[in-house]
Amino acid sequence: MKRLAPFFLAAALAPWLIVPPAGAEDPSTEVVTALKRDFKPRGITTLDLLVEDGVQAVCNRSHNKPPKEVAQRLEQDQLAGIKWPADGKLVGNWKSGERIAQDGRGMTFTDKPGAPGGGSCYNCHQIGPNETSFGTVGPSLAQFGKIRGYGPDMQRYVYGKIYNAKAYNLCSQMPRFGHVGALTEQQIRDLVALLLDPASPVNK
Repeated sequence: MKRLAPFFLAAALAPWLIVPPAGAEDPSTEVVTALKRDFKPRGITTLDLLVEDGVQAVCNRSHNKPPKEVAQRLEQDQLAGIKWPADGKLVGNWKSGERIAQDGRGMTFTDKPGAPGGGSCYNCHQIGPNETSFGTVGPSLAQFGKIRGYGPDMQRYVYGKIYNAKAYNLCSQMPRFGHVGALTEQQIRDLVALLLDPASPVNK
């Protein structure tokens, strides 16, 4: 089956969405208008950042609670778009993964196009035992592999989740690191190692 672009698939599913009552204003319209008025393109940060794609539109219009059948179809589409490593290797170097998880740099107007950034993973997750400052927006990832296993199925899940979290939970707040090009293939591999290498301090 041919993969549909998220925008067109979302449009095709639009009749299933919960829409506001006639005459009701979309509160996001005023916000976007203000951002377009005040935000000035600079470097790699352009006005394209203000354009929501089809998946984001579905989640925004349904307050992150789209109908189950809509979510499932769009998740399948997102999953089909994940680019898996050609050599099949999903696990990199956990030490590099820790540095990436700690690094919040990237995708600012002073960054060069294509320059590798960081994952800023600790902003949302507890991960390694030596970091005492972490966010709680996302679940704790401490002892991730030790609890869930280190096998190929788990490796594939973690790689895919980092690449595009919306393939597993359509309205996830987690960035789509690989999908938007925020992290490289090797960086994602290294983050997989941070969570799934038995030698990683995460699993001690």
